[in-house]
Amino acid sequence: MLFRRCGDALPAFELNLFKNLLGFALLLPTIALVEGLQIPEFPWPEVGIALVSGYLGIAVADTWYLRALHLMGASRTGIVASLLSPFVILLSVLFLGESLRGWQLLGFAMVMSGILMVTWRSKRRSVDAEQVRKGVLYGAGAMFLMAVGIVMVKEILETRSFLWTTQIRLAGGIGGMLVYILLRSKAAEVRRHYRQPLRWVTITFASFLAAYVSMMMWLAGYKLIPASEASILNESANAWIVLLAWLMLGEQISARKLAGLGLTSAGVGIMLLV
Repeated sequence: MLFRRCGDALPAFELNLFKNLLGFALLLPTIALVEGLQIPEFPWPEVGIALVSGYLGIAVADTWYLRALHLMGASRTGIVASLLSPFVILLSVLFLGESLRGWQLLGFAMVMSGILMVTWRSKRRSVDAEQVRKGVLYGAGAMFLMAVGIVMVKEILETRSFLWTTQIRLAGGIGGMLVYILLRSKAAEVRRHYRQPLRWVTITFASFLAAYVSMMMWLAGYKLIPASEASILNESANAWIVLLAWLMLGEQISARKLAGLGLTSAGVGIMLLV
């Protein structure tokens, strides 16, 4: 909700870059306090996997997610974010050996149906149909890359230092964004966006919650329980997004949106209970 409030002035890429830099800076003293200054042993192949995971899941996916947020609003983006759980489940079955039961396929279909109810021909008067279409594409792509990134790093989270793995992923995300800036000669444009009048207090607080508090909690869930179960529990965010979008942003809760949310929540419930 906070990113939606301040994101219109600051483009998604710059917002994501600031968020990740703040998270990286805050993790350094956290690591020193919790684990000390000695760098733990990390095999180079695992470092490479964590870096690529961060590039896909943080640099690209977070930027696409914020872009979807700007295009179609918080509540619609929250429903599209329900794709994360089915994507993680499918990838976990393929690459981690986790099981997918028949009822979970029904839950997947219900989640997809809920997303379509919210996005298909929804609120044309307040949001352009082309913006919704682009927002859905950005949002769905973001969820797929997040799922790829977390499945890639799941075993490393379980066997290596949690904080250092988190920091390496952030380094991969930040490094990928900086390379993009250099290759596309975007440095002057990025600096110009940062120098304009912005709600820095709101941006900083939102970045603190997103790139430090919630990211560590999110990754800890994937470290401690199967990836498919963690992804399903994450879907509870959708109810909060729709509610807070109404309370904080003044977004309307239409009958179609409520029905889509209900169908999505029911699908998540089925996938969790079985």
